[in-house]
Amino acid sequence: MESRIFGTTKTGAEVTLYTIQNEHGLTLSVIDYGATIVSLRVPDKEKQFRDVVLGYDSLKQYEEGSYYFGAVIGRNANRISNASCVIDKRLYELERNEYGNNLHSGSHGFHTAIWKLESGSDTRITLAYESPSMEQGFPGTMLAKVTYELTKEDELLITYEATSDEETVANFTNHAYFNLNGHAEGSIEGQYLSIYASYYTPVVNKESIPTGDIKKVLDTPMDFRREHKIGDQIEDKFDQLQYAGGYDHNYVLDKAEDAMQLAAVARSKESGIVMEVYTTCPGIQFYTGNFIDDCDGKDGAVYHKRQGFCLETQYFPNAINEVKFPSPLLSPGEMYQSTTAYHFLIK
Repeated sequence: MESRIFGTTKTGAEVTLYTIQNEHGLTLSVIDYGATIVSLRVPDKEKQFRDVVLGYDSLKQYEEGSYYFGAVIGRNANRISNASCVIDKRLYELERNEYGNNLHSGSHGFHTAIWKLESGSDTRITLAYESPSMEQGFPGTMLAKVTYELTKEDELLITYEATSDEETVANFTNHAYFNLNGHAEGSIEGQYLSIYASYYTPVVNKESIPTGDIKKVLDTPMDFRREHKIGDQIEDKFDQLQYAGGYDHNYVLDKAEDAMQLAAVARSKESGIVMEVYTTCPGIQFYTGNFIDDCDGKDGAVYHKRQGFCLETQYFPNAINEVKFPSPLLSPGEMYQSTTAYHFLIK
């Protein structure tokens, strides 16, 4: 593992960039601010390495940016309706966004925390963060950990763990934006995707809060069970796509509960890079970067609308308030654990 100073936060905290690499040359760089993935270099069909995640060059951009590029999201990924929830019979008020809901745990989410290095090796790094009770409006002091590992099978393996001394919410994800042609290579609409989900959770309106229903993808533009281009139906007049300006929806995965199974496959004909996504989580949020707007990215790139896509493994949005959804509650004495693998190969 290599390390170097990446920058200093506005409050004077020093931020470190860590880099790990596997025996085939896959290279991951992470900063301890937000436990954020800054770059991920994988080989293409010509055996040239491409950085396939969007990101920034400077810490200031990560502090001021609004896209969550590469960050760990927690305690709760995605949205909570009315910025409130009931835990152990008590109502908790959370930080509100412009729609009156809570998004990604608010401005003091894990994406803005300075994580501590717990252990590291050539191919593996573990970062930890102790979240004080009520820091984001949630009860309980939580000890959270994330481990990034580059395996011999060319996987980026991400494992999350957490414990809490009070009942609380535990629903973590990573907000990496992928572009399998390379982070600076324009729109992802021509890249191919399949998602192994027969159902999704429709949303009410532009607030993107689920209705509570679980609907079939059959005969809708939401159906990715058979591979097709991301952009094939993205401009369809289907109400769900109109609400979000494209895809920004949770898919209910066709998998056994808690089993590590294939959830999605993305690929680029241009680069030859294929990315298989495996997870223990019940859901995956597919987002097509609909609101990226002339953003200054790393290496002099300027990112535009739909230049990256996210496949965020998770509990369903607003699960804390929906009895029909799998529960994201973590009780004292229990351990939250989830694992996601992004497996890279060439076709």
